[in-house]
Amino acid sequence: MKKLNNVIRKILTIIILLGLTIGNSYSQEIINTLKLDSLFKILDENNKFMGSIAISHNGKIIYSKTIGYDDIKTNKKSSINSKYRIGSISKMFTASLIFKAIEEKKIKLSQTIDKFFPSIENANKITISNLLNHRSGIYSFTDEKNYLKWNTIPKSENEMIEIIAKGKSKFEPDSKAEYSNSNYILLSYILEKIYNQSFNIILGEKIIKPLELKNTYLGRKININENECLSYKLIINWTKEPETDISIPLGAGGIVSNPIDLVKFIEELFAEKIINKKSLEQMTKIKDNYGMGIFQFPFYEKKGYGHTGGIDGFSSILAYFNDDDLAIALTSNATNFDNNNIVIGALSAYFNRPYDIPSFKNVELKSEDLDKYLGIYSSKQIPLKITINKENSILTAQASGQPSFSLNATDNDTFKFDPAGITIIFKTEQKQMILKQGTGEYIFNKE
Repeated sequence: MKKLNNVIRKILTIIILLGLTIGNSYSQEIINTLKLDSLFKILDENNKFMGSIAISHNGKIIYSKTIGYDDIKTNKKSSINSKYRIGSISKMFTASLIFKAIEEKKIKLSQTIDKFFPSIENANKITISNLLNHRSGIYSFTDEKNYLKWNTIPKSENEMIEIIAKGKSKFEPDSKAEYSNSNYILLSYILEKIYNQSFNIILGEKIIKPLELKNTYLGRKININENECLSYKLIINWTKEPETDISIPLGAGGIVSNPIDLVKFIEELFAEKIINKKSLEQMTKIKDNYGMGIFQFPFYEKKGYGHTGGIDGFSSILAYFNDDDLAIALTSNATNFDNNNIVIGALSAYFNRPYDIPSFKNVELKSEDLDKYLGIYSSKQIPLKITINKENSILTAQASGQPSFSLNATDNDTFKFDPAGITIIFKTEQKQMILKQGTGEYIFNKE
């Protein structure tokens, strides 16, 4: 959901969890809390992250931590009870509700959606299954060029269907997979139609009440007096992000929760307390990198399942490793660091693996020092142009047609964008820029 995620996705495919090797690992109750505390301390001191984490083993919370503020303006500190918009992790809840409806024989995976949405192109070919695993070909409404001009304004179902239908089909149903938020908007509407109730009520009756999730519900206007966080983006200082109106994402990205509730949800999901074994097997069947409302998190011989999320300034990660009965959830309302790296640190602390606490030593540059980097850069490796500009003494990067993001100088000619684990190295004499992310390295030439 989050537009920033779209920016980075246009640059490169984000590596969800970078190259963590877990060898000879074992289940344990002991976790290196001192090292994790040190990680969150340095993130807090360097203005890199605000949010919360919970790690659960065998249904027991073995580590939790919260740093930052629900509301910076009033200095309202976040706590274990703080609640965050979880973005696309909402899709796991929605997919679970769809499988419950299938178990109740209200719908079938194989049925087409023309009965519900006759105006959608290929509706007579697109199935419930295609929506669940992103094989519908339906245009994602978050890619609409004016999305950020109307995402804060309430939208009716008819208005959203019109927006989605105008986007047309991107490919023939079930011919391939491509992530689309529209799929889960439509699934939300289908649930409302077959149960003749609002998505909020269905969510409450089918999942929240049975699991006794105390801090989970469909969002609304953010209320800090109810321990709900505002979200922020770093533009020199933390700047409050606008709020997407929840009528727009619904079950695609509109749920509010916190890590304690999220680890309980995913534990109960895999314990077959929400849907049955057959449904869970269908949900976790991966095809072209997508399950049904779920992704796979591979760690060499280990295999986890979960989802990531982002909306406005919020970002989140939820994963479960069945063989170890280990669940981890991270929620954030402000980040200027790669959240995946935090999860790597947490897993390393649990499995007793090496992990270096990050260092945030930046180089101070004057505005005129940045002039030699400015310009438009293009690459033969990927079809993308990046404009390098500056705002006072801050260097910025902007992919074609996308919002800009700030770069931090960490060494001579070296800059980083920590939220995506991106490093940019300028070679001014060759008029080149090298962009690194994970194991990828891409050369851009100055035009």
